[in-house]
Amino acid sequence: MKTHFIAIGGSAMHNLAIALKDKGYQVTGSDDAIFEPSKSRLEKKGILPQEMGWFPEKITPDIDAVILGMHAHQDNPELARAKELGLKIYSYPEFLYEQSKNKTRVVIAGSHGKTTITSMILHVLNFHQKDVDFMVGAQLEGFDCMVKLTQDNDFMVLEGDEYLSSPIDLRSKFLLYQPNIALMSGIAWDHINVFKTFDDYIDQFRKFVASITAGGVLVYNEEDAEVVKVVDNAENYFRKIPYKTPEYEINNGKVYLKTEMGDVPLSVFGAHNLLNMEGARHICRQLGIMDEDFYEAIMSFKGASKRLEKVEREDKGTLYKDFAHAPSKVKAAVKAFTEQFKNDKKYGFLELHTYSSLNPAFLEQYDHAMDGLEEAIVFYSEDALKIKRMEPISPEFIKEKFKNENLKVFTNTEDLHAYWNTLDKTDGVYLMMSSGNFGGLDLTK
Repeated sequence: MKTHFIAIGGSAMHNLAIALKDKGYQVTGSDDAIFEPSKSRLEKKGILPQEMGWFPEKITPDIDAVILGMHAHQDNPELARAKELGLKIYSYPEFLYEQSKNKTRVVIAGSHGKTTITSMILHVLNFHQKDVDFMVGAQLEGFDCMVKLTQDNDFMVLEGDEYLSSPIDLRSKFLLYQPNIALMSGIAWDHINVFKTFDDYIDQFRKFVASITAGGVLVYNEEDAEVVKVVDNAENYFRKIPYKTPEYEINNGKVYLKTEMGDVPLSVFGAHNLLNMEGARHICRQLGIMDEDFYEAIMSFKGASKRLEKVEREDKGTLYKDFAHAPSKVKAAVKAFTEQFKNDKKYGFLELHTYSSLNPAFLEQYDHAMDGLEEAIVFYSEDALKIKRMEPISPEFIKEKFKNENLKVFTNTEDLHAYWNTLDKTDGVYLMMSSGNFGGLDLTK
């Protein structure tokens, strides 16, 4: 099968391209910019474009599938040529469904926790050498590629994202998967640039539940009121399995899960991670993994990349980075951090740089998000606001919306880095929350 990727360099797209190359497909692609690690990984597989840009001449009648990434625009010249030739154009999730429509599809959805839950499931399955196809949004220890597609595997585990599918397909990605087994971890308004109201956002999850195949299974977080409402109001037939935070305790900085089989020591911390773990356990049950085997495997799970991930520093200081940027994720990360390090001075840094997080109407969602930290710091770039053509935001406005008078607010990279360099990183513990990089801050030094 001959496939061509428009915007092959994306974190998701390049993994799919590699998976198809490994499957034996003929793969080509284009992009106007490709960064690491995508660049090296594509080059290693021999599918890195020779030059950057869009080339309509690459689009030929013998291409079986054109896969369109979100980075491309509706007026992309390669897309126009593909339409002109009448080629089949797929979004990323649409193509994944085509690859898995004859398999049992397991889809993990939710505003938060879906990457960690998917990672936990794959870790347990890998530990017990149970082979499945999969797609997950974070790099996992023991996995070379974050997409795996085979002819023979019976199951496919998919991280289900509610964001848009492609520039020409404005459905939420997870609506294309039609799960046989699904999980919903929580609902908290996100992607305000796309979903203008909370009800519009919730509606994506209503549609997701409605897309579960007849007689399927939904594992859901019964502690989330919005999730419960969606599940209770669903009209299609599926089996409902609720889960909640399990009992646990912290002894000498180590988290122990309380089970019928005794205390299980864990390598991760935080109530939200324990809640995620419980959801993963119920999904693994559906895949034939018994509880005893689940606990044996989960003890060695160290977390998904950038999810409360410990950074090895030259000075041996204690620092964790977390992908948290949406309000619910920030609150969960801070709560976990303050619980885990009760007796230490706690520094928390948050970078605001997404459209949602910089929207004045959305900022009130961050109320008390940084409470419990001895030093709370928020960074956003005034230059980024200009680039995004957004209105200026004052530090005073940020403090007001966070409801935290002691909040330190930095609006340019130089001031943030200067403050960072004054801190003794061996004094206290540090939590760095961002889907960016704090203006190039080196967290290892």
